[in-house]
Amino acid sequence: MPRNSLVLFLICLPLRAQDAGSPATEPQAAALRALVEQAPRLALERTRIGIQAPAPGWEIGYPSAVAMDGSGTLYVLQRGEKADPVLALGRDGKIIRSWGKGMYKIPHSIRIDPQGNVWTVDSSSSMVLKFTPRGEKLMEIAVGEQPVGRGPTNGTTDIAFGPDGRIFISDGYGNARILEYTAKGERVRQWGSAGKGPGQFDQPHGIAVDDQGIIYVADRRNGRLQRFDLNGKYLGEWDDLGMVTTVTFRNGTLWIGTQFRNEPTGADGWHMRIDRKSGRILGYVESGNSHHILNVTKSGDLLSGARPDVVWWFHQAK
Repeated sequence: MPRNSLVLFLICLPLRAQDAGSPATEPQAAALRALVEQAPRLALERTRIGIQAPAPGWEIGYPSAVAMDGSGTLYVLQRGEKADPVLALGRDGKIIRSWGKGMYKIPHSIRIDPQGNVWTVDSSSSMVLKFTPRGEKLMEIAVGEQPVGRGPTNGTTDIAFGPDGRIFISDGYGNARILEYTAKGERVRQWGSAGKGPGQFDQPHGIAVDDQGIIYVADRRNGRLQRFDLNGKYLGEWDDLGMVTTVTFRNGTLWIGTQFRNEPTGADGWHMRIDRKSGRILGYVESGNSHHILNVTKSGDLLSGARPDVVWWFHQAK
């Protein structure tokens, strides 16, 4: 999209689900528009990965997360009942293997750890599962302690990997906390509570750890990205990046997926590259509605899923 057209689009974009008369809504949207307008658009092209159906009647549902391992195999965590929840496929969309039938209620996030293992997070059972790339289950972490009366989505949201095998889990549906586990799946500590203050959360939906030991939490409904040290000490936040839904780190680069605040969670938004020192937007690309969970490949490409059944690959323009 030409630069002038993009600016016009951002200025004219309707705020569909905002509260009428809310004095904070329009200034927040205008401020985010200005930040995006000032940032460069990244030279990334969006390509749909068409998954090849292996049998008649086979189809996927919403791919809530997509990741790629070091060998180039794609892993899709999807919610349809007519296919296995975890799909491993080549870039041509051909399924290599799949697994997970009966293990999930609401598949939510998938991540690849530094050793190449595949981790998944279920947001209804609040169960975290670790697999080999071939789908052999290595570990399960039952986070549990879910409040009652919060509906079917009532548990964990994402996972990140720290130094020395440390595991960090965001527990944002029902609870409002971050948990740390050892490499063996033993709980070490937790922090956070419901609220808007420093170290409090309203739906922590994504989590990442950078190479300096900084933990980033996408505090979605509070509209901010919070930062902590490895022991849970609050280090600061950026609250001008919209409704930050997902965060990830790779190759020295911090990425988020975000959209306007007070809009439906499936509204259009952006993937953004963020300066770790200032929170400044270093670059962006329009994500459509595919900013639920974001992963980055070793070559710097972006992977995400979009409703109802689309897998997107954002790669360098040729």
